[in-house]
Amino acid sequence: MDTISTKDGVDLFYKDWGRGQPIMFHHGWPLSSDDWDSQMLFFLQHGYRVVAFDRRGHGRSSQGADGHDMDHYAADAAAVVEHLDLRDAVHIGHSTGGGVVARYVARHGKGRVAKAVLMSAVTPIMVRTPGNPDGLPIEVFDGLRSGLAANRAQFYRDVPSGPFYGFNRPGAKPLEGVIENWWRQGMMGGAKAHYDGIKAFSETDQTDDLKTIDVPTLVMHGDDDQIVPYKDAALLAVKLLKHGTLKIYPGFPHGMLTTNADEINRDLLAFIRG
Repeated sequence: MDTISTKDGVDLFYKDWGRGQPIMFHHGWPLSSDDWDSQMLFFLQHGYRVVAFDRRGHGRSSQGADGHDMDHYAADAAAVVEHLDLRDAVHIGHSTGGGVVARYVARHGKGRVAKAVLMSAVTPIMVRTPGNPDGLPIEVFDGLRSGLAANRAQFYRDVPSGPFYGFNRPGAKPLEGVIENWWRQGMMGGAKAHYDGIKAFSETDQTDDLKTIDVPTLVMHGDDDQIVPYKDAALLAVKLLKHGTLKIYPGFPHGMLTTNADEINRDLLAFIRG
């Protein structure tokens, strides 16, 4: 396996395929770089170099006890970028990965980043605070922690079977392979990393990150996202960006990169080429 070691001794698994302008993909919680299979194959076929890595504690990366926060996630991304010497890169992040992209570009990406994409992203902040009165109450995230701690295997069946892909909507046809693949990716990672990651993706205020980003940034979100409601995410994020473009998809769920890959890939390609 291709891996690098960070300064604090974490082994990060990564994929690096093809040649051309690099596109680096950042996965969501609690998944792995495998969640980007459709996009990586698509862009590889269109002449791009595609890169993705498993965040610490996720997938095939090592399961250390510490460092499960946005600062470490972004620093880990920077370590992969520097190891592969990626320049003029497009960084695409889904959900928690969108938060990683925002922090990476703001703090580490100067001179290396061409464009960014925040897809179904957790930015600017998910939890309800005095400054974010329309956010989700902390009890929502406490519930995620409780479900994970009580029976992670069952919890990781319930999430993709229901709200993540919108399979709980009337008339929806659940895709068993998609559900099983979500479960597989989740169970590859570590319970401690995933537990701590809930705080990272829900309570990290990335307002300043968004304000700092100075490259063209596409904000993509489904209006039927039951995990990260778009009105308190995409609609706020695009207002903070210097060069933001907003694309809202009617009826698309949180996991739209999988359920609606054809349209998502087409729009990503148009943005990158534009």
